[in-house]
Amino acid sequence: MAQSLAKLITHLTFSTKLRRPLITPEVRAELRAYLRGILENLDSPTIEINSVADHVHMLFCLSRKCSLANVVEQLKKGSSKWIKAKAPALAGFYWQAGYGAFSVSQSNVPAVRKYIANQEKHHRKMTFQEEFRALLAKHEIEYDERYVWD
Repeated sequence: MAQSLAKLITHLTFSTKLRRPLITPEVRAELRAYLRGILENLDSPTIEINSVADHVHMLFCLSRKCSLANVVEQLKKGSSKWIKAKAPALAGFYWQAGYGAFSVSQSNVPAVRKYIANQEKHHRKMTFQEEFRALLAKHEIEYDERYVWD
Protein backbone atom coordinates (compact mmCIF):
# COMPACT_ATOMS: atom_id res chain seq x y z
CA MET A 1 0.00 0.00 0.00
CA ALA A 2 1.48 3.33 -1.05
CA GLN A 3 -0.50 5.47 1.37
CA SER A 4 -0.47 5.26 5.16
CA LEU A 5 -3.89 5.84 6.70
CA ALA A 6 -4.92 5.77 10.34
CA LYS A 7 -7.61 7.07 12.66
CA LEU A 8 -6.71 6.38 16.27
CA ILE A 9 -9.27 8.06 18.49
CA THR A 10 -7.95 8.48 22.03
CA HIS A 11 -9.61 9.42 25.31
CA LEU A 12 -6.89 10.88 27.52
CA THR A 13 -7.22 11.92 31.14
CA PHE A 14 -4.84 13.05 33.86
CA SER A 15 -5.11 15.01 37.07
CA THR A 16 -3.29 17.75 38.84
CA LYS A 17 -0.60 16.54 41.20
CA LEU A 18 -2.26 15.20 44.36
CA ARG A 19 -5.58 16.11 42.72
CA ARG A 20 -5.25 19.67 43.97
CA PRO A 21 -8.23 21.79 42.79
CA LEU A 22 -6.17 24.34 40.86
CA ILE A 23 -8.05 24.43 37.55
CA THR A 24 -10.30 27.32 38.44
CA PRO A 25 -13.38 28.30 36.42
CA GLU A 26 -11.48 31.44 35.36
CA VAL A 27 -8.78 29.46 33.51
CA ARG A 28 -10.80 26.48 32.19
CA ALA A 29 -11.84 27.95 28.84
CA GLU A 30 -8.33 29.23 28.16
CA LEU A 31 -6.85 25.88 29.24
CA ARG A 32 -9.11 24.05 26.78
CA ALA A 33 -8.02 26.39 24.00
CA TYR A 34 -4.36 26.00 24.93
CA LEU A 35 -4.56 22.19 24.99
CA ARG A 36 -6.45 22.25 21.68
CA GLY A 37 -3.64 24.34 20.18
CA ILE A 38 -0.99 21.89 21.34
CA LEU A 39 -2.92 18.99 19.85
CA GLU A 40 -3.43 20.84 16.56
CA ASN A 41 0.31 21.58 16.38
CA LEU A 42 0.94 17.85 16.84
CA ASP A 43 -1.44 17.00 13.97
CA SER A 44 -3.84 15.42 16.47
CA PRO A 45 -7.22 17.08 15.91
CA THR A 46 -9.38 17.66 18.97
CA ILE A 47 -12.87 16.26 19.25
CA GLU A 48 -13.65 17.35 22.84
CA ILE A 49 -11.79 18.78 25.84
CA ASN A 50 -13.15 19.54 29.28
CA SER A 51 -11.90 19.85 32.82
CA VAL A 52 -12.98 20.26 36.38
CA ALA A 53 -10.94 21.60 39.29
CA ASP A 54 -8.55 18.65 39.55
CA HIS A 55 -8.33 16.93 36.16
CA VAL A 56 -8.79 17.14 32.43
CA HIS A 57 -10.27 14.86 29.76
CA MET A 58 -9.43 15.04 26.06
CA LEU A 59 -10.81 13.17 23.07
CA PHE A 60 -8.70 13.51 19.94
CA CYS A 61 -7.41 11.72 16.87
CA LEU A 62 -3.83 10.69 17.56
CA SER A 63 -1.48 11.64 14.74
CA ARG A 64 0.04 8.70 12.93
CA LYS A 65 3.34 10.60 13.15
CA CYS A 66 3.49 10.96 16.96
CA SER A 67 3.63 8.53 19.81
CA LEU A 68 1.04 8.85 22.54
CA ALA A 69 3.82 9.35 25.10
CA ASN A 70 5.17 12.32 23.12
CA VAL A 71 1.73 13.89 22.78
CA VAL A 72 1.11 13.56 26.54
CA GLU A 73 4.55 15.00 27.32
CA GLN A 74 3.92 18.03 25.08
CA LEU A 75 0.43 18.57 26.52
CA LYS A 76 1.60 18.43 30.13
CA LYS A 77 4.82 20.39 29.66
CA GLY A 78 3.27 23.17 27.60
CA SER A 79 0.08 23.59 29.60
CA SER A 80 1.86 23.42 32.97
CA LYS A 81 4.25 26.18 31.96
CA TRP A 82 1.32 28.24 30.63
CA ILE A 83 -0.80 27.81 33.80
CA LYS A 84 2.10 28.71 36.10
CA ALA A 85 2.44 32.03 34.28
CA LYS A 86 -1.29 32.87 34.61
CA ALA A 87 -1.22 33.92 38.27
CA PRO A 88 1.11 33.85 41.28
CA ALA A 89 -1.33 31.49 43.05
CA LEU A 90 -0.71 28.95 40.26
CA ALA A 91 3.08 29.05 40.42
CA GLY A 92 3.11 25.63 42.14
CA PHE A 93 0.94 23.95 39.50
CA TYR A 94 1.94 20.44 38.38
CA TRP A 95 0.21 17.61 36.57
CA GLN A 96 0.35 14.10 38.02
CA ALA A 97 3.17 11.96 36.63
CA GLY A 98 0.92 9.40 34.96
CA TYR A 99 -2.13 9.40 32.73
CA GLY A 100 -4.87 7.17 31.40
CA ALA A 101 -5.39 6.73 27.68
CA PHE A 102 -8.15 4.65 26.16
CA SER A 103 -8.98 3.77 22.57
CA VAL A 104 -12.40 4.81 21.33
CA SER A 105 -14.20 3.35 18.34
CA GLN A 106 -15.73 5.78 15.85
CA SER A 107 -19.20 4.51 16.77
CA ASN A 108 -18.60 5.39 20.43
CA VAL A 109 -17.32 8.94 19.83
CA PRO A 110 -20.70 10.64 20.48
CA ALA A 111 -21.09 8.91 23.86
CA VAL A 112 -17.52 9.69 24.98
CA ARG A 113 -17.83 13.26 23.74
CA LYS A 114 -21.02 13.70 25.79
CA TYR A 115 -19.34 12.09 28.81
CA ILE A 116 -16.44 14.56 28.61
CA ALA A 117 -18.73 17.54 28.04
CA ASN A 118 -20.73 16.66 31.19
CA GLN A 119 -17.79 16.45 33.60
CA GLU A 120 -19.12 18.95 36.14
CA LYS A 121 -22.43 17.12 36.46
CA HIS A 122 -20.67 13.77 36.56
CA HIS A 123 -18.33 14.83 39.37
CA ARG A 124 -21.11 15.85 41.69
CA LYS A 125 -21.45 12.11 42.34
CA MET A 126 -17.96 10.71 41.82
CA THR A 127 -14.35 11.71 42.57
CA PHE A 128 -11.63 11.59 39.93
CA GLN A 129 -10.14 8.55 41.64
CA GLU A 130 -13.46 6.68 41.47
CA GLU A 131 -13.91 7.72 37.86
CA PHE A 132 -10.39 6.66 36.90
CA ARG A 133 -10.77 3.25 38.56
CA ALA A 134 -14.05 2.79 36.64
CA LEU A 135 -12.35 3.69 33.34
CA LEU A 136 -9.55 1.21 34.04
CA ALA A 137 -12.09 -1.51 34.83
CA LYS A 138 -14.20 -0.71 31.74
CA HIS A 139 -11.13 -0.99 29.52
CA GLU A 140 -9.84 -4.07 31.37
CA ILE A 141 -6.54 -2.46 32.35
CA GLU A 142 -4.75 -4.11 35.23
CA TYR A 143 -3.07 -1.76 37.68
CA ASP A 144 -1.47 -1.60 41.09
CA GLU A 145 -3.25 0.93 43.32
CA ARG A 146 0.05 1.76 45.04
CA TYR A 147 1.45 3.28 41.85
CA VAL A 148 -1.56 5.01 40.29
CA TRP A 149 -1.72 8.14 42.44
CA ASP A 150 0.71 10.95 43.13
